[in-house]
Amino acid sequence: MDEPSRPPPRSRGIYLLPNLLTTGGMFSGFYAILAAASGHFETACIAVFVAALFDGVDGRIARLTGTSTQFGVQYDSLADLVSFGMAPALVMYHWALSTLKLDGVPMGKAGWSAAFLYMACAALRLARFNAQVGVVDKRWFIGLASPAAAAVVVSFVWTMDHLGYSGEQLRYVALAVTVIAGLLMVSRLRYTSFKGGRSNPSPPGERVPFVLLLVVVLTIVALYIYPSVLLLAVTWLYALSGPALWAWNRLRRKPPASPTEAT
Repeated sequence: MDEPSRPPPRSRGIYLLPNLLTTGGMFSGFYAILAAASGHFETACIAVFVAALFDGVDGRIARLTGTSTQFGVQYDSLADLVSFGMAPALVMYHWALSTLKLDGVPMGKAGWSAAFLYMACAALRLARFNAQVGVVDKRWFIGLASPAAAAVVVSFVWTMDHLGYSGEQLRYVALAVTVIAGLLMVSRLRYTSFKGGRSNPSPPGERVPFVLLLVVVLTIVALYIYPSVLLLAVTWLYALSGPALWAWNRLRRKPPASPTEAT
């Protein structure tokens, strides 16, 4: 009697390219931690932005090549926790928050507590994002995305350090920036994901307005001349867009009519 045919064994391997890019992003975040601990804050901030580039590429490469896996999704989240949770928190801690101990033991505890709060909020933000995949509208992020929050923190450090300010001078401002960036990640504020809402995306060869090309060129020039200042402006405007959108929606709502007006 012939034995029933068995399904072919499932492959136990993983796809190399997207996971290699994810590893590159995690390495950049780890290197940022080492650079900050050594006092090389500009290098540390650049490393976090390099991690953001890797994070923006690995998922797209996986989708384009059809190599998306559940393993890759979970690995990407763990890498993001290192690059956009631990790295920005420790960069800010070594640059400014550690100097709060000069104002006494309680303020010293407040410094490392703020760094931990930011990292914990990043972990909660990533967990909530994974739980809501396929449920929420893809056009919006609920809460500030962890790469954007990391950019808010490290662009502040990079710009202020470049302008000659020390972390000790701005330790209370740094404390506020760290706490606010962390809380924005776990907030219910909506942020645009820049993914659009059209069911039929534009073909790759579609023409774009000439002014868009001009904006791209000006952005590249500005990045070459003043990278820290431009990144600070862009990331902070994006972070403020969530509260601004919430306030705008609240103002647009008409107050309920009073009984006299209804009569």
